[in-house]
Amino acid sequence: MDYKAGKTRIRLVKGDITRSDSEAIVNAANSALQMGGGVAGAIRRAGGESIQQECDRIGGTPVGTAVITGGGRLAAGHVIHAVGPRMGEGREKEKLAGATRSSLELADRHGLKSIALPAISSGIFGVPLELVAATMLEAALEYLEKGHHTLEEVVFCLYDDRALAAFRQGLDKLRPTEP
Repeated sequence: MDYKAGKTRIRLVKGDITRSDSEAIVNAANSALQMGGGVAGAIRRAGGESIQQECDRIGGTPVGTAVITGGGRLAAGHVIHAVGPRMGEGREKEKLAGATRSSLELADRHGLKSIALPAISSGIFGVPLELVAATMLEAALEYLEKGHHTLEEVVFCLYDDRALAAFRQGLDKLRPTEP
C-alpha cells in the first residue's frame, strides 16, 4: 500500500526488515545500544558483529533519539538505532515521536533516499501497537511534508498482519483521501 507525503512515497509492507533494500533500516534499540533480542537481535544476526562493535564505540543514546552505524552484511548500507520508550516510563508518545523524527533526520543528514522502520517499542517495550502506529505515522508525515529532505521513500516494514493492519488504519485516519 502506497501513500504520498509531499514528494516522498510511504509504503506499508509486511516482512523481514533485515531483507529490506532501503538504504537504511531502523533498529528498535535500547539506550545502551546492546543488540540482544527482537528486531535488534535479528539485525545483529543478519548483519554481523561489526554493527554491535560500532554501537559499543558510540556507547549509547537517550530515549527518543537515534544514532547511525554501517550495515555490516545487510543489503542496507546503514542501520539507524532509534531508542523508543518503554510503556509506563512516561511521555511515551513524545519520546516515540522523537525517535521517529531522529531516524528520518539522520537519514536525511546522510543524504539517503530510502529508509525502512519497524514498529518501534511495540515488542518487549510494551507500547500498544495502535499508539505506536499513530505516533510514528504522525511524526513521519509531519517531517516529510516540510519537503526539505532527501528522502524519496519511507517504508514501514511490519512483522505481522496485526501490525500491518494497525499502521494501515493509522494512515487511513491521517490520510483518508489517499488510495
